Amino acid sequence: MNSIRTRAAALAGAAAVTLALAGCGTTEEAADTEEAASGESITVTDARGTDVTLDGPATRVVGTEWNVVENLVTLGVMPVGVADTAGYAEYVSAGGPLDDSVTDIGTRGEPSIDTVASLGADLILATDDLPENAVAQLEELAPVFVVTSADASRQIDQMKENLELVAELTGTTDEAERVIGEYDAAVADGAAALAEAGFDGSRVAFADGHLADGTVSFRPFVAGSLLADVNTELGLVSPWEVEGDPAYGLGATDIEGMTELDADALLYIAPDDLEEELSGNEVWKSLSFVESGDVHRITDPIWMFGGPGSMTQYVDAVVATLAA
Repeated sequence: MNSIRTRAAALAGAAAVTLALAGCGTTEEAADTEEAASGESITVTDARGTDVTLDGPATRVVGTEWNVVENLVTLGVMPVGVADTAGYAEYVSAGGPLDDSVTDIGTRGEPSIDTVASLGADLILATDDLPENAVAQLEELAPVFVVTSADASRQIDQMKENLELVAELTGTTDEAERVIGEYDAAVADGAAALAEAGFDGSRVAFADGHLADGTVSFRPFVAGSLLADVNTELGLVSPWEVEGDPAYGLGATDIEGMTELDADALLYIAPDDLEEELSGNEVWKSLSFVESGDVHRITDPIWMFGGPGSMTQYVDAVVATLAA
């Protein structure tokens, strides 16, 4: 196999993804929807099996998790409230930045009920990672629609479905169709570019890295994770043999465990201090894909658990890194 080369300065900036996993995703069937014309009521069934009815397309929307917020922004609907706006600005760029008018409602796991109450929302978007007691409190303020955050058995279908559900609720179904079409086109073009460059079937691993108290750890995105599934659509093969969780398809390993990874290349995200630690680590430097120069740090702010907007960015980054 030819050595995988990277284009100098193909990716710039730095961001490490830290995600608190709170429970597992569900495998609900695709939600039943009843699309209504402007001014008519809209009823959509969410991940709980709950029918959520709105008087019309929602315009004042609060998002408690970044993937639903990204979908809103990508569809051209600026939310009135978002959990952890500073973190969102650091890690998510699909669709563009949040307006200055957007109110921070607290953390993703524990939104401020008082703050949300002050916003006069006509819809609150949440995921099944949000604790049930928080959902119950929010339902006292406005209709709450819950989407399945992740499902390792159908990540890409779930990602597209979540965008379509948000579009149904906000009257932006045409825009959703456009965004999904852009993702599908990026995958098709990217797969062709990678195949032409000789990477069809290449064993490409993805992980994010962390450094705590001088200890290096990695979180493999194994088969069943969103990124591994996108890589599969691009014609790449996931070489990870560690087990992932049933919702996000994420595993765990350390730097010694990386010696067991049989990969043609590694793509990873990591903070600057981890990269500095790795540069002086003899075990890391002895890894075959490191020795051959086939290890690439993706540093653009791409939300690795996002919607079609973020995944289109990811596809472009992979192709620019491997096939340039």
